[in-house]
Amino acid sequence: MRLNLISKLAIATSLVLLSTMALYAYLNFRSLQGLLLQEAISEADRISETILRATHNQMLRDDRPLFYKTIEEMGSQQGVERIRLINKTGRIIFSTDGAETGTLLQKDAKVCSVCHGGAHLLLTASSKHRSRRFFRAGGGELLGITNAIYNEESCYTASCHFHPESFKVLGILDVVVPLDRMYSVLDAYRNRSIALTLLVLTLTALCITLLTQKLVNRPVRELLEHTQMLSRGELDGLVHSFANDEMGELAESFNAMTLNLKRAREDLEGWGRDLEEMVQQRTYEVTQMQAQLIRSEKLASLGELVAGIAHEINNPLTGILVFSSLIQSNQKLDETLKNDIETVIRETKRCAGIVKGLLEFARCSTPQKELHCLNEISEAALTLIQHQILFQDITIIREYDEGLPLLLIDANQIEQVLVNMFVNAGHAMLGEGVLHIATGADPDQRQAYIAIHDNGCGIPQENLTKIFDPFFSTKANKGTGLGLSVSYGIVQEHGGHIDVVSEVGVGTSFTVTLPLPEQAATSPAHTSRQASLEESSSPPCA
Repeated sequence: MRLNLISKLAIATSLVLLSTMALYAYLNFRSLQGLLLQEAISEADRISETILRATHNQMLRDDRPLFYKTIEEMGSQQGVERIRLINKTGRIIFSTDGAETGTLLQKDAKVCSVCHGGAHLLLTASSKHRSRRFFRAGGGELLGITNAIYNEESCYTASCHFHPESFKVLGILDVVVPLDRMYSVLDAYRNRSIALTLLVLTLTALCITLLTQKLVNRPVRELLEHTQMLSRGELDGLVHSFANDEMGELAESFNAMTLNLKRAREDLEGWGRDLEEMVQQRTYEVTQMQAQLIRSEKLASLGELVAGIAHEINNPLTGILVFSSLIQSNQKLDETLKNDIETVIRETKRCAGIVKGLLEFARCSTPQKELHCLNEISEAALTLIQHQILFQDITIIREYDEGLPLLLIDANQIEQVLVNMFVNAGHAMLGEGVLHIATGADPDQRQAYIAIHDNGCGIPQENLTKIFDPFFSTKANKGTGLGLSVSYGIVQEHGGHIDVVSEVGVGTSFTVTLPLPEQAATSPAHTSRQASLEESSSPPCA
């Protein structure tokens, strides 16, 4: 369903206002909750102080029945859940809940943690630190506050008491009050805030609708009608002037555009009289373009011809190689000619390799991209080369990222890149060493990578800038120098790049970086796995 301009503005403004008011209400609600909780703590503390002051003389006279009766009367009033008197050993000597009287509390109990919670005994604490919040068994939150009964001078000098002067605290008075009233106030405040927010949103949306209808929607509708007239070719009408604001400037611009279109149409009518001359000029330009197209087709045909010639070279090379092999296997061949025949075979194979490399380098085929697992492609490439003689004494260490997402790549081309790099690493290690392969992803850069490190001879610094150049090779008489060039072109076609770090005598590291697809997960679970050369299980991908 299509929303008009008024609805969009009303909805957008309402959402902004709703977010602002919701944030304000939340902060205000938290502040009010803190104030009410502090007030509840103060109220409970006042009750505790009142009890201590009211029973002071009773405690001096050791009038326990009257003292306990006073506590029971204070505990029966509204807003008090429970009052307990605990001696310094942790035993409840009296409680308005008779089932608790005589119970011994441990030092790790919540009521005891105020004084015994730290490394040293705490004799004094603020009302906030003497309070605790917990829930009753039947539901409902309670607030408890403890107040120490100190051994004052009037206590240890009284004739009826036996507490020595060295005792600092004689016991604890624990007052527990319910927080139902606080939550009732918070619920009422929340309901009022919601109602007020809805009222403000309704009034704001109504005002925005009325103002937008008058100031924006009506002028826009008139401009739309004028635009429709222009599309029908009616260039005589003008837009009525609006207020002196942006809408008025837009109306004036429409009127100016209408006049310009009218003049342009008159110019076109004048150009029609010179149509024949313009057609002749256009015909000449088309002829020139056709000639250019013909030249382009000739160049394309020449490129195909060159490719065909390269393919045709393979035919005589194949014949030379076959017959040379037959001659070499002939028992009647003179021993003095065997070295020459071997040279012919070797050089023919080298020519065939050069032609093949030229074809691969010049083909520039478009990658057939599909979602593939980079770990599986690496395993497929290793399967092709790890059983060769070159890799018999090379230890292969795999460290694959099991959470690596699937990549949109051409699996065959990427496998060709990895085979080239694995073989180059094998040659650099002279068939003995450690080949370390690791994969991973960088969600922030939207990239996945595979790093290939060998501990071979390394590449001199002056050659690092040349290794991707066609026909450049550091292997004497062992390659065409096109492997890394082809690999670099393939990776570039995939939107990635290749980085290389090398040190002579230490080893070489190649890092192939490929872009992650848009739908790939941004935070996969990164774990690593190491496997030896004999492992053949396919690594998982996300």
